[in-house]
Amino acid sequence: MGIQVGKQSMFKLSMVLVSVLALAACGSSGDMEDSAADDMARNAASTSGANTSPVINQQPTAEERARDRALRNTVFYFDFDVAEFRPIDRETLTHHARDLAANPNKRVRLEGHADERGTREYNLALGERRSNGILDFLIVNGASRSQLETVSYGEERPSRRGTTEEAYQANRRVEIVAQ
Repeated sequence: MGIQVGKQSMFKLSMVLVSVLALAACGSSGDMEDSAADDMARNAASTSGANTSPVINQQPTAEERARDRALRNTVFYFDFDVAEFRPIDRETLTHHARDLAANPNKRVRLEGHADERGTREYNLALGERRSNGILDFLIVNGASRSQLETVSYGEERPSRRGTTEEAYQANRRVEIVAQ
């Protein structure tokens, strides 16, 4: 009896398999089958997190490397008693402006600083002029005003303590801080 049950199960399984194959062969168009197979592959890839687009070159281009390097640079230094950023920082700031333009939900704070020389009020004003100079450059190069906030700390938050030229230089800066 056990053998008959096994033969009946095999027969039923064979019939189901033949029916499935017959239905598959009855498709009216190969394009529909290809489309269904493509849809199934896309659905499987999207649920698994796989990328279905072909990858030709996984290495970042020189431009992408330059952009990434620029975006990691978030501190810009100033000369003594000067509110204009250095010409060497122009390209880096341009990358920041383009990144903000490409990401409208991104917000940053521009924090202006000064060294300890000068009065507290003067240094607050100098830090503000520095952060506003960078703000203006970012806006002209694509960032939206609504993405930017400025604040001046003057001499109140030094990067480096001391009265050496190196300490002064480290404290004359604007920092771009993501919010």
